[in-house]
Amino acid sequence: MGEGSVVSQGDLIVNVQGLHKTYFGLHPLEVLRGIDLQVGEGEFVAVLGQSGSGKSTLLNILGALDRPSEGTVIIQGLDLAKQDDLQLANLRNCCIGFIFQFHYLLSEFTCLENSLMPVAIRKGEPEQEDIDRVTAMLERIGLGERLQNRPAQLSGGEQQRTAIVRALCNHPRLVLADEPTGNLDSKTGSEVFSLMREMNRETGAAFIMVTHDDRLAAQADRTVEIVDGNLVG
Repeated sequence: MGEGSVVSQGDLIVNVQGLHKTYFGLHPLEVLRGIDLQVGEGEFVAVLGQSGSGKSTLLNILGALDRPSEGTVIIQGLDLAKQDDLQLANLRNCCIGFIFQFHYLLSEFTCLENSLMPVAIRKGEPEQEDIDRVTAMLERIGLGERLQNRPAQLSGGEQQRTAIVRALCNHPRLVLADEPTGNLDSKTGSEVFSLMREMNRETGAAFIMVTHDDRLAAQADRTVEIVDGNLVG
């Protein structure tokens, strides 16, 4: 197993062995070349790499949004290759939280409604206990007075904080964050990262964060880098 693959804590949430990804066309492009990665429960891992190195491709495969060309991907004990599309959709909704560089909040819904969206998708309509729980999360991170505001009425940092609550509302054991501070100024980005680390410690969810920011990556439990399609410590 390559460098950067040793789990230091908790139960295994991510277990990737021999992961390859090739995009076929006129000239096939091999993006990932035999990635091995293990991530334990409660661990916060930062993934570095140059633009085009395959960081987002790796996250998409871990999030069951894309399939590998070769290799084994086991998320929370499930071999993704053995799941059909409906099972993968259920896994994404119930067990994996996503945070992106752009918040992707729905403009016609309020801060609270956006935060509850994964619950609404899973249940059809959030129950009162869901509303109360997510409201408490938003209040705790300083958005208690913004519950009925729509995204256009929120600052960039408030939008991304809303996206973090949305990612956590279904109690996922794995959160995938793709450049979550990349669209924010350095101060707001640091605040958003601090919130992610706080939620990581409190919920016990494993976080895998793709970032270009060496300063933030240094605060993760572990940092790995994708170089020429391979993962190094």
